[in-house]
Amino acid sequence: MKLWQKDYQVLQEIDRFTVGRDREMDLALAPFDILGSLAHIQMLTSIGLLEEAEYSAVAAALKGLYHEAKKGNFRIEDDVEDVHSQVEMLLTRQLGDAGKKIHSGRSRNDQVLVDLRLYFRAEIEEVVRLAEGLFRQLQLLSEQHREVLMPGYTHFQVAMVSSFGLWFGAYAESLVDDLRLLSSVYAINNQNPLGSAAGYGSSFPLDRRMTTELLGFADLNFNVVHAQLGRGKTELFLTFALAAFGSTLGKLAADVVLFMNQNFGFIRFPDELTTGSSIMPHKKNPDVFELIRAKCNQLQALPGQVSMLTTNLPAGYHRDFQLLKEALFPALQTLKSCLSIATFALEHIEVQPNVLAEEKYRYLFSVEEVNRLVLEGMPFRDAYQEVGKAIAEGRFDPDRSRVAHVHEGSIGNLCTADIRAKWEAVMQDFPFAAVAEKIDQLTR
Repeated sequence: MKLWQKDYQVLQEIDRFTVGRDREMDLALAPFDILGSLAHIQMLTSIGLLEEAEYSAVAAALKGLYHEAKKGNFRIEDDVEDVHSQVEMLLTRQLGDAGKKIHSGRSRNDQVLVDLRLYFRAEIEEVVRLAEGLFRQLQLLSEQHREVLMPGYTHFQVAMVSSFGLWFGAYAESLVDDLRLLSSVYAINNQNPLGSAAGYGSSFPLDRRMTTELLGFADLNFNVVHAQLGRGKTELFLTFALAAFGSTLGKLAADVVLFMNQNFGFIRFPDELTTGSSIMPHKKNPDVFELIRAKCNQLQALPGQVSMLTTNLPAGYHRDFQLLKEALFPALQTLKSCLSIATFALEHIEVQPNVLAEEKYRYLFSVEEVNRLVLEGMPFRDAYQEVGKAIAEGRFDPDRSRVAHVHEGSIGNLCTADIRAKWEAVMQDFPFAAVAEKIDQLTR
């Protein structure tokens, strides 16, 4: 069954190729397609295209379908093309002609646009909640280990004194920037395209502001052509945000893998969080973080993939857009799983408290010694030369207890509360509670 079905049958080979994985992908959209229809039929009733009795029957049936879909019980039959067709067919079976009226004033183009906007909105909320869990865990670790020193590196060479508090805190603040980018994407996504139809509007007197309010959108995509131009562009913006989180998580995972290495030995995890070797009995492999690293590399490749799917397409709908779901839907699940497992693993991380006791880290303190001499009145360049000469002559023996960093964001002043305040300020940009209230009103 197809919404566009006419008096001829499409060849099965064509049908298989064009439908592709759409039925599978559309299962994720089912609750959101039903939400769009609930708002649409309420609007149709307000402009006289549905009778009150028809509206009551269709709304009740849709709400039943919605709650079943939320439980994972919605199915798309083998001979049904997509979620839109399945919903309309179920309503028509149950209600007759009233079920056939729900498509008035819509195209599958604006239906899928609305579905995707609602789906992405819900997925972004889940990403934010999981990212917040990781952020809080990193801040907790930063404070717990604020006094524990570790080497800092440049060019993969031992460079300056750092701390575990500084290391954990760096990734917490990096997540704030990722969240800020995601909040911008959320705002772009949270605009209503319903009523744009196939991209050129409708001769029905649709009340597009009404559906915007009902679905909890912050605003309208006013220009109907622009609404259709958002297909692919919104997805591209979202991939940039996913890639940003991928960059932060991937780099954190790369650090963890390196620091677990026996040649570093800065951190470890309980044995049950590692994996073994089929031949080497001693191995405890950081497979979790290696997979996070790899999956996050895939996320960072996503903008290129989506861009290549949509580049050079003229205005209007094109079937190419169908493949965007196959790229983005799994990517969202990948990011969520990486955020979740990283948080879980970091709850069990064990930090080596005496890393800098090893002789090979003596020269980490050269900058501290230069700065000590400068604070005592010696010109910086002279102090630099003096410490350099002591190192070259093998008589550099620093006081490893003297690490006095006090400025904002340094070892001695992590600014954990300030970073938390930045996070909370960005969180105010997400109207999750208001959206949840609108959806509850629409479906109860």
